[in-house]
Amino acid sequence: MDILGDRKFVEVPGSDTHELPPLLVRSATGVKRLDRVMGMAEAMVEREDMVPVTPPDLELELQRRRMDLAVNLVEKYLHFVQHWQWGDSIVEWIRQCETTFEARAGLRTLLRPDVWPHAARSSFVTLLEDKDVETGGVDIEKAVGMRLTFREPPPLKCFSDQFLFYLNHSVADTAYQTWARLSPSPISSFPPERFHFQVLTTSLE
Repeated sequence: MDILGDRKFVEVPGSDTHELPPLLVRSATGVKRLDRVMGMAEAMVEREDMVPVTPPDLELELQRRRMDLAVNLVEKYLHFVQHWQWGDSIVEWIRQCETTFEARAGLRTLLRPDVWPHAARSSFVTLLEDKDVETGGVDIEKAVGMRLTFREPPPLKCFSDQFLFYLNHSVADTAYQTWARLSPSPISSFPPERFHFQVLTTSLE
């Protein structure tokens, strides 16, 4: 077992580089009717009284502020959907990797908690981070946390403005950390130089 700082790495037999399944990430937004999303955002601004009462002579300014808030909510929602899609792709990739490990004698024992050092499902997330996978600004752990929280991304009208503006980061972080701690400790990482995989984008919904 290799140790680097406070990181422990599983012992991968041999010296070969193992090819893992490709990570397929959807590039489509997943939002088919952006006009409907905008309508939901406008309704949320009205319902939540997000804009304070304004004197009648400032009605145009009031409308502008409402529109700005609605646009901001839509941007926050699309950011949430992007994270969820990455998380969904990563969770599916982890399942495929587990199948690959089970099929290869040299890798099979690495995921067994009764053998030490061992890896866990969260070790695949760490591998993505160690490989410096380009995500376009998506936080990998947060993305997985979003997918663990939501089986499907709910429509914008199901959210509160507080969730979109303030709470989604902490909810996703808590979900990921709780999931990562499900495996018995100590958990070791995969040596990134021993594994290779491609990250591919697809426009399929």
